Amino acid sequence: MADDQRLWGYTEVAAHLGISIGAARSRKSRGSLPAPDDDSVPDRPRWKPSTLKGWKPVGRGFRSDLHGPSPHEITPSN
Repeated sequence: MADDQRLWGYTEVAAHLGISIGAARSRKSRGSLPAPDDDSVPDRPRWKPSTLKGWKPVGRGFRSDLHGPSPHEITPSN
């Protein structure tokens, strides 16, 4: 892969979004996740971390006030 990013499966996507793996699968099937960066293996879509970082889910049930910046977005003040 050109940018050498490790691809995320449902487990990593769910952890990043703070939802269950089943919820991540459900969101994918409803079209509520960004398009996968790699769908070459059937039933195993994978995303680049950069695709999901900064992306915020929309719709019923998402509480944006509960989600702070990800640890990758926090920079030291020095």
